Amino acid sequence: MPSTIRVLIADDHLIIRQGLRLILETAEDLQLVGEAADGAEAVRLAGSLQPDVVLMDLRMPGMDGLAAIERLGEEQPHIAVVILTTFNEDELMMRGLRAGARGFLLKDTDRETLFNAIRAAARGETLLRPEIMARLLSAAQKPASSERGREPKTGEGGPALTERECEVLVGVARGERSKEIAARLGITERTVKAHLDSIYNKLGVDSRAAAVSVALQRGLIK
Repeated sequence: MPSTIRVLIADDHLIIRQGLRLILETAEDLQLVGEAADGAEAVRLAGSLQPDVVLMDLRMPGMDGLAAIERLGEEQPHIAVVILTTFNEDELMMRGLRAGARGFLLKDTDRETLFNAIRAAARGETLLRPEIMARLLSAAQKPASSERGREPKTGEGGPALTERECEVLVGVARGERSKEIAARLGITERTVKAHLDSIYNKLGVDSRAAAVSVALQRGLIK
């Protein structure tokens, strides 16, 4: 993770951008490098400014946040995106995860949660607040039986996940770091990363957040 994390804000509301700017100025390791009022501007500025993290609103005029996340995933996959959201956007949150976002922030979040989410994204990790994870779980809930054995799981088609891969994925969904997952399961961090690579390949994703989203939708984890 860089010593100074470069942040780009994308939100069509000036007052939101101003508030975030003031908050970011209080953290010595965070530097605001630019502001965008819509998705197209966010993609353009991300390309020229090369921020480490983009704070992305979902609902903006013209190109919305979801389309901008997809574009960034294609053109600038090394840039982490954290979505700015409200509680009434469950489906958009799920789609944002699948598109590659590394986390979510509520617009009324406290300062430390904001900082922690940005730092986690810059490290390549996913940090989801419990209340947001609960809503994602609810949105992904299916009427099928919740009884699950210990055999490999395929969900709605696709290669099976092993029991160990499911255990690793549960840790990811809880927001655990690789070293925390390794300690809980009694394995090495390298083994955790190998399991994550296998999970990504089987689910057709390239990030922890996307893996959690797909796994929830397919019923692979509770």
